[in-house]
Amino acid sequence: MTAALFREDAYLSTVEAKVAGIRDDGGILLDRTVFYATSGGQPGDTGHFERSDGLVIRIAGTITGETKDEIVHLPAEGQPAPAVGEALVLHIDWKRRYRLMRMHTACHILSVVLPYPITGASVGEEESRVDFDLAEASADKAEVTERMMAIVSANHPVFTRWITDAELDANPGLVKSANVRPPRGAGRIRLVSIGEDGAVDTQPCGGTHVSETQEVGDIHIGKIEKKGRENRRFRIRFGPMPG
Repeated sequence: MTAALFREDAYLSTVEAKVAGIRDDGGILLDRTVFYATSGGQPGDTGHFERSDGLVIRIAGTITGETKDEIVHLPAEGQPAPAVGEALVLHIDWKRRYRLMRMHTACHILSVVLPYPITGASVGEEESRVDFDLAEASADKAEVTERMMAIVSANHPVFTRWITDAELDANPGLVKSANVRPPRGAGRIRLVSIGEDGAVDTQPCGGTHVSETQEVGDIHIGKIEKKGRENRRFRIRFGPMPG
């Protein structure tokens, strides 16, 4: 089990850790990490590990192993393998991570503007998409963009908290995904909230987000696509709405 430091502090970009194991495929297991593992539509982190002699091990991706608590760091091709017990300094590609944090938060904001069941989502550095169970696109790109930017500009706080499985069972409306259930079994569920006391939005999520909506910056809906009879895909892009 790896201590996932990003769950409590998404802004932690470097930390010291020890190698806990090496998988047959070369994947590196650590006692703790700041590297987010691919999950919930958000890509895993890339970056590098710094060894005591100053040499680096470049990390091309991060995934989960047998469980969500096993985080596997995948070295780029041709990188040296560390020894079990070796101390390393971890460095995520912060510029890339921060863009993903802004985008993931934008996806949550879109789900506030469009309060429909989510059928799919993917977070990207340049563009993200969220699919909704929506028979007809009831709003156009400009209107959705304007409503999203109103939430961004209001600079609401974004924060995480934990609830028990039983508390989630008592509040099933917190789950916005139509086909993905929050992971159970650990006894607690991580919530991401927007606004004072979560007044704007609260939903289960294990991803990384910015701490205030203003950090998302300018975003717009670049495209609305019809994906089946009752599925609409909204594509979020950085930058102001093109004129």
